[in-house]
Amino acid sequence: MRNLQMGMLSAALVGVGLGLIAPDVAQAGESEAETCLKTKVWEGYNDGWHVRTTTNATFAEGEHRVFLVTLYAKNEYKLMVCGDGQAADIDLVLHDSEGKELARDQSDDREPMVTFKPTRTDTYYVAVYGAKMAATGAKAGVSFAVTYK
Repeated sequence: MRNLQMGMLSAALVGVGLGLIAPDVAQAGESEAETCLKTKVWEGYNDGWHVRTTTNATFAEGEHRVFLVTLYAKNEYKLMVCGDGQAADIDLVLHDSEGKELARDQSDDREPMVTFKPTRTDTYYVAVYGAKMAATGAKAGVSFAVTYK
């Protein structure tokens, strides 16, 4: 099972690294998702959160992207996603460097969030899944952020 998980993570990372996301497919959707995420990030500043990284992607139902991130011990992290109006349910899952699931959002919406406080500094994988789109064949623009305090 671990090898299968790591294989899926590796394949997804290759897809992200090769730029397989068509930039002109959902520019408007990514913009909508990015506006939503920026609002959440700015609101977080008032509570002492800082931005570690943000990125955008576009994908269809059943597709996913995996993001590699180093998280530092003793910091608290908030992983946030905003999907555009084409997204009905986006899932967010955090894995350790071995592929073991550590945290998962429990929502059935397009704005999942996970908080996590690592006990050791390490590399982690954050998987964002297009669980359900608003319409058959739709592609959603999605923005993802890692914030910390």
